[in-house]
Amino acid sequence: MTNPDIVIIGSGIGGSTIASGLAGSGASILMLERGEPLPATPHARDTRSIFVDGHYRPKEMWREAGGAAFNPGNYYYVGGNSKFYGAALIRYRKEDFSAMEHFGGVSPAWPFSYDEFEPWYSKAEQLFRVRGALGEDPTEPFHSVPYAYEPVPDEAPIARARAELKGLGLHPASLPLGVDIDTWLKEGKTGWDAFPNTGQGKIDAQTGPLTAALTDTNIRLETGCCVEYLETSVDGKTIAAIHYRQNGELKKVAPKLVILSAGAVNSAVILLRSPSSDGKGLANRSDQVGRNFMNHNSSAMLAIDPRRRNDAVYQKTLMLNDYYLSDGKGGKPLGNVQLLGKIDGNMLKANVKSMPKFALDFMAGHAIDWYLMCEDLPDPESRIMVDGKDIVMQWRRSNMQSLDGLTKVMRENFRACGYPIVLSRPFDKRTPSHQCGTVKMGDDPATAPLDPFCRSFDHQNLFVVDGSFLPNSAAVNPALSIAAQALRVAEHIRKAGLQ
Repeated sequence: MTNPDIVIIGSGIGGSTIASGLAGSGASILMLERGEPLPATPHARDTRSIFVDGHYRPKEMWREAGGAAFNPGNYYYVGGNSKFYGAALIRYRKEDFSAMEHFGGVSPAWPFSYDEFEPWYSKAEQLFRVRGALGEDPTEPFHSVPYAYEPVPDEAPIARARAELKGLGLHPASLPLGVDIDTWLKEGKTGWDAFPNTGQGKIDAQTGPLTAALTDTNIRLETGCCVEYLETSVDGKTIAAIHYRQNGELKKVAPKLVILSAGAVNSAVILLRSPSSDGKGLANRSDQVGRNFMNHNSSAMLAIDPRRRNDAVYQKTLMLNDYYLSDGKGGKPLGNVQLLGKIDGNMLKANVKSMPKFALDFMAGHAIDWYLMCEDLPDPESRIMVDGKDIVMQWRRSNMQSLDGLTKVMRENFRACGYPIVLSRPFDKRTPSHQCGTVKMGDDPATAPLDPFCRSFDHQNLFVVDGSFLPNSAAVNPALSIAAQALRVAEHIRKAGLQ
């Protein structure tokens, strides 16, 4: 396969799902993944290795605009960040596809409606074998196909928490999950949220769509391939070649079609590093590549009752959207609340180094652990840039009033449920809290690099399919929306005969 028909750069949710959508098309497809398969070792279920020692964190450093270096929380393995994700596969609410006013400004509309996109959500849920329940969440949009699997069951402390929230008149709902809970627990008695998936317990990009795609003998995966730049044709209208380094050797491949799925940060970086006549990088007539970077505003919240022990193993089965479309009093939206995986003292130690371990163990053992997530609004000055070999992140947080409001109302709710101690801590830039934006889709090439099928307005054989295409971040996990759009784009490519 010297020059395949299609090259897909990246094997995360976008790349693997579009590969599965193109399987059986007859096209020869090469997938280039910079990482290697995640090995099964004792580190995979060791909270100290994962959360204190940072065993799986990347070796690279990025810089903040202004110079301070930091180690990012992105992972480079076959399957990308999904190998560590919480497997929460939630649809955007219908309202997220229209412009919505928030405390920090207006969240922009998608270039098409929820109703047009809905069938692709159903297909993605089937591909990722999502477990869930309809009829529990008043914000749940229309589903043309019900979930194929029952929700992951609540453990006893979580069933109690569900009842307590219902007692306040709220609507806790089963979290849609891509988890085979029996298989996960057979491989180790831990939660899966932020734990590496070295077996079959989580349905991630590798165990779901990539496995399906690789049953097609025309699709081949190469690992250890770090793409350095794209080369255009003489007229600049198409991508002529991909230049990448594998095991230290610089290589080149010249496909008919290029699908860039390296993630919201690295897809922008590849485009910005690629030579162009105007020096702005590729697909960048709009000057929007790298801009509109979003990363959910989020906090961990611990509801602690020293009188009651929480002996849950995995915990992460509930969400609450009562404050998703308004603040509960007719005001602007706040966001989504969902459970974290069960924490322990090692996980707390990674963030509270000064406190004795025995105190952290007691705190973790008596806490129910929640994740508060609010929309980060797109801002052209919130951006990813390159400076020589350095990746530079200028993240300008927005809409923090929503996170403050959600924190306040949930603290009141948990205290009303009988938890006398409620602690919260925001996540920082080291946590890839659903990175998106940077190469957004839209209807106008003057303001967006991509059309509604994620095709570059500037280069007719280039598609960008990962979290970077999202025009807004909403306030739910983006994985299912990325997968659904990847399936939609795959069908478009097949129908247009582009493969």
